[in-house]
Amino acid sequence: MNHHYDIIIIGSGVVGSAVAREMSKYKMKIAVLEKELDVCSETSGRNSGVLHAGFNNKPGSLMAKYCVEGCLGFDQIAKELDIPFKRTGKIVVGFTEEDKEKLIRLIEQGEKNGVPGLELIGKEKIKELAPYVDGEFAMYSPATGILNPFIYTIALAENAHENGVDFYFDQEVIAIHNLGSNSSQIAEQTGIRYEVKTIKDTFTARWIINCAGLNSDKIARMLGIKDYTIYPCRGEYFILDQKAGEYLKIPAYPVPNPKVGGLGIHITPTIDGNILVGPSNEFIDEKDNYSSTQEIQDLLIRDGSRIFPYLKREFFIRNFAGIRPKLVSKSIGGFADFVIEEREETPQAIILVGIESPGLTSAIPIARRVIEMIGQKEDLKPKESFNPYRKGILSFKEQTLEKKKELITQNSFYGEIICRCETITKAEILEAIHNPLGVDTVVGIKNRVRAMMGRCQGGYCETRITELLMEEKKKTEKEILYARRNGNMFTGKVRE
Repeated sequence: MNHHYDIIIIGSGVVGSAVAREMSKYKMKIAVLEKELDVCSETSGRNSGVLHAGFNNKPGSLMAKYCVEGCLGFDQIAKELDIPFKRTGKIVVGFTEEDKEKLIRLIEQGEKNGVPGLELIGKEKIKELAPYVDGEFAMYSPATGILNPFIYTIALAENAHENGVDFYFDQEVIAIHNLGSNSSQIAEQTGIRYEVKTIKDTFTARWIINCAGLNSDKIARMLGIKDYTIYPCRGEYFILDQKAGEYLKIPAYPVPNPKVGGLGIHITPTIDGNILVGPSNEFIDEKDNYSSTQEIQDLLIRDGSRIFPYLKREFFIRNFAGIRPKLVSKSIGGFADFVIEEREETPQAIILVGIESPGLTSAIPIARRVIEMIGQKEDLKPKESFNPYRKGILSFKEQTLEKKKELITQNSFYGEIICRCETITKAEILEAIHNPLGVDTVVGIKNRVRAMMGRCQGGYCETRITELLMEEKKKTEKEILYARRNGNMFTGKVRE
């Protein structure tokens, strides 16, 4: 089957989904091709979930510009997309005079970038903001916030889909042909310039937007651009139980080392009440090696305890890793700026490469830049029917007692708890199963309602969710996938 589109976006991480959502404001036929079975399956879903203020980035860089813009404009986006978000503020903690000098320079840099409210604070103020964090002084950033990166990306994609964007999952791109370079007559007559082949289908489009993250260099090479190499850099994390959440309400970071290419091992509360410890910073050879190692886990505890001594092993419930798509190698270190470009040799193809942190914060401004570039060549007509609002899945546990009674009266499935740790009801699970994007993996359900993210990590609810998936999607046990292609949960019946 050949699918014709005006615009094909490759990759449905937070940036690809943001481009899809912002582009859906215009009268264009748009598709998103994703090699995984859901949005937010790689870098976008494996990070600290922090809305950065923009003081870490070099003045004049795209990183600085778009991070500050994304941070300051996020309240409206969160309102439109119905996503949980808090401006907690953030402290960057120091101990030595050298640390203090670095923090002063960081404040100066942030002020050049337009970050509001930065100030140097002493130990007394640190204890007021974060009683269990150690440090002699700190930089305080009131604009910093926390959010759920899964829900944010899902919300962007769902809103894009509701406004007419088609999402194709399990569609890894294997080749791109520039019809304009070899068959200019075809391009001139039809307006179609690119043919995109995936493992399943063939698509054609007038525009290609490369939002492939860790594989953006690979997609660029398919387009004929060989200048870029992504250097995967793995960061490991620990997740602490919500019981530890009462000890930290604000992200606490160490003074960063600008040569390392990360922000140091920090302690971050999540929007859902857990605490994240990490990430580490380790260049690796593979783009899909999400292993956790004993050496790095020990490092997380040792370095994390320096600013947050309350790291008790009784609170540790899980560990995970993310991979940054860096444009600089270990030997160079630090950060390269975002690349967002269109070249003469590949017209109507916009390349986004090296979108690492603060990519989550910068996603909407990056998307608007892409639209601006397209608008220089296209007469973009606004879509009158565009609806910026998306409604998320209602959280039963966050409702008042009266509201809970009302919900159960209206729908008895709200009275049936499937995930005990997180108090997730059958009604919420069913709504997640019937999500607008049609995702039906076990992790896809997990990311939409937080089931299996509690203390027992799915020990009680995972089999019940699997059973509901089988019933609702008319699947056999052999057809249930955990997260990825060939990631089968079962080889046959577990029990009769």
